[in-house]
Amino acid sequence: MTTVVPTSEEDPILSVVRFTAEMSWAEAGPEVAEPQVASLCLEAQDCMIAGRWFDLASLMLTSADLVFPKASDKDLECIFTIICNLVIKPESLDEMLEMAKLLSTKVAQQPNDKPALRLKILFNLYNLLENPYSRFYVYMNALKLAMNGKVIEHIIPSFKKIDSFLKEWNLGVHDQRELFLTISNILKEHKSSPKETFKFLTKYLATFSDEDAHTMEEAKEEAAYTIIEFVKSPDMFQHDLLDMPAVAQLEKDTKYALIYQLLNIFLTQRLDAYMDFHTANSALLNSHGIVHEDCIAKMRLMSIVDLASKESGQIPYHMIKDTLQIEDDEVEPWVVKAITAKLIDCKIDQMNEVIRVTRYTERVFGQQQWLSLREKLATWRGNISNVITTIQANKNYSRDISIQDSRTKVRTHTKNSCSYSYCFQFTF
Repeated sequence: MTTVVPTSEEDPILSVVRFTAEMSWAEAGPEVAEPQVASLCLEAQDCMIAGRWFDLASLMLTSADLVFPKASDKDLECIFTIICNLVIKPESLDEMLEMAKLLSTKVAQQPNDKPALRLKILFNLYNLLENPYSRFYVYMNALKLAMNGKVIEHIIPSFKKIDSFLKEWNLGVHDQRELFLTISNILKEHKSSPKETFKFLTKYLATFSDEDAHTMEEAKEEAAYTIIEFVKSPDMFQHDLLDMPAVAQLEKDTKYALIYQLLNIFLTQRLDAYMDFHTANSALLNSHGIVHEDCIAKMRLMSIVDLASKESGQIPYHMIKDTLQIEDDEVEPWVVKAITAKLIDCKIDQMNEVIRVTRYTERVFGQQQWLSLREKLATWRGNISNVITTIQANKNYSRDISIQDSRTKVRTHTKNSCSYSYCFQFTF
């Protein structure tokens, strides 16, 4: 953040007003410029005395906007540091918010004129603010500036902190929706990480519920795009997209019903279903840039997972061969691929030509899977409770035996002592 060091007795605010006014009116000549500069300084002073900080910020922004193309980056950074510091002057949070909106909107208005500097100014403004929603508003303007000004690389690192930002901002559903959609659009534009784009798209889609039927219409295009990205991804095999209302609405949509059907195949069916779909809809797949060979490879892995979930832990080689539509000598390599992708854990029994599955990944994790997990956890909890009870019982038994042994030793020791005493007396 820029620090302004006063070099004269004049208030830094009035110095900035004077500097920007003189630069704005420089071409008009001294006779015209001097009265205008004096008038602006007087008006700024009146605002300061009356505590009209919003009016003062508006006045200063007007002049600063005029000199933006003329002044050096160093001067502009100094000017806007003084202007942005006005945001901490009001006592009312509402007025602070209005000033944050004014400042951030004005700075982001011309994204093609020194966009990197404008983004830096917005970051400085963000750090000055204490009100969470004011910070969110400034951040949204920074996102739009970065995208429109083609300086996306400066804003992308902040996406790693979005979860902590959300806790701080405490946003409503509509603001979250706008945030996630804007970030996903930026990542689409940057084309840097399809996984990150997919992550924020699914966050956006998750903000829609069944109660939002009248607004879900706007999510159709993004829902279809998200499905396509899931299908294309070579290493995404599990998701709860089918449970999202924003995605489920595509099932009966005239434009996107086939896209939904494709998702359903990838999450719940096997290779043969995909092959039938491709035969009937190859043009559709090509229009979305979906590569048929890549889909076959992905569906073969997902088909192995499906077999693992339905064959009681043992899958014969011939069943894998038929399901994956491969040759005999390709069975084991495909099983190894599934293990490498962490989709299954298993032992390959070459002698009996079966694989013995000890773990598999659920392709979808909806209500049924949660209930199954709940039952398993309850069983494990019961087993652990039984183990603890058994251990405790053994401890108590061992303690009782130990006490009994101690008592026996004490009695024996006492008896021996008495006998020794008697003998001693008899001898004496």
